[in-house]
Amino acid sequence: MNTEQNTFSEPSHAQIKDLIYQIRRLMQAGSLYTKELDRNYKVSSPQLSCLIALYEAGPLPPSHIARYIMVKSSTVTGIIDRLEHKGLVRRTRNSPDRRVINIELTDKGRMLAENAPSPIQQKIVDGVKRLPRRKIDEIIKNIKLLTDMLDDQDFDLDQPTDESKIPL
Repeated sequence: MNTEQNTFSEPSHAQIKDLIYQIRRLMQAGSLYTKELDRNYKVSSPQLSCLIALYEAGPLPPSHIARYIMVKSSTVTGIIDRLEHKGLVRRTRNSPDRRVINIELTDKGRMLAENAPSPIQQKIVDGVKRLPRRKIDEIIKNIKLLTDMLDDQDFDLDQPTDESKIPL
């Protein structure tokens, strides 16, 4: 039995301060990335993720886009509405069943997907791919410890559904 894991002591002020600082750095990176996207490309991070999903996979129904970018279908509807308003995507019906809608890139949307920066999470994905599996498991375990501390009943968090369909 590892006594270090079972011994609880109050964290030092410096440890707490460093932990909060690291969390703030993650949040600030996301915020700065979002501001850069809006300033340079006039899209949000979720909108860019949607464009890239369509660029990589071709026309998709909204429910597939939601799984691809790991958000709820209701969230994708708003993203698609905004992208369509900007002339970056269009809704198409290629089926006798008029209820079946696919979303496809316009030429303008394709050009943006080709030239925009990678989604911010791609930096993390690329870095994680260089780590040993044991280190990845450790990171997941520790981040989960932190997220479990939040009262996530108060948040409407998007949960990935079928991991085999999440392209990263």
